Amino acid sequence: MRILMVEDEKYIAEAVAQVLKRNNYSVDLAYDGEYGMDCAVSNIYDIIILDIMLPKKDGLSVLKEVRKSGIETPVILLTARGETEDKVRGLDTGADDYLAKPFHTNELLARLRALGRRKTELVNNGILKYGDIELNPLSLLLKRGNSEIMLTLKESQLLELLIKRNGMIVSKEIIIEKLWGYDTDAEDSRVEIHVSLLRKKLTRIRSGISIRAVRNVGYILKNSKG
Repeated sequence: MRILMVEDEKYIAEAVAQVLKRNNYSVDLAYDGEYGMDCAVSNIYDIIILDIMLPKKDGLSVLKEVRKSGIETPVILLTARGETEDKVRGLDTGADDYLAKPFHTNELLARLRALGRRKTELVNNGILKYGDIELNPLSLLLKRGNSEIMLTLKESQLLELLIKRNGMIVSKEIIIEKLWGYDTDAEDSRVEIHVSLLRKKLTRIRSGISIRAVRNVGYILKNSKG
């Protein structure tokens, strides 16, 4: 699960990011509202943690623009303790939850798990279906009929992205941003390796689904039976 945290206090953001990474979350950090909004509207994140007090653009303005853009990513709003008005305005603007600062990381992890479960319930209990395959992003299990195979985390994230962009070509740049984040040094060759490994696993379960490369553009899922 990929998290965007928009927080201008760098030492807090980096400390929280380390905790989240130890709990198997991928985390990108933004230290001001303008950059945070640019990241959020890319729609590559599963959950956004958004502070209200931010330079360049405050959190509530960011949230309003994100929702106006049609982005439905769950948002946890970070508020000052006791600022009831901010909490109410945040929820009215489209936040899914709020957390008062300072907070314990265990509480944040519990909120993230709750939002993750809620999101999963909205998508066929987390099971993604395409053609003859079923992918469970939580267990990393790929199935076709009675055949099944375990994917790596990156393989699962790649297949999930391609399924959700059904019928659309996904560029290598988007794949890198989704799987490794904005600040990564991952190159196109990394994408090509994971595409190759995923293709082999689709072949091993004899799926009619294939990953087609569109020269100089990206990748798209194809269903030979559809």
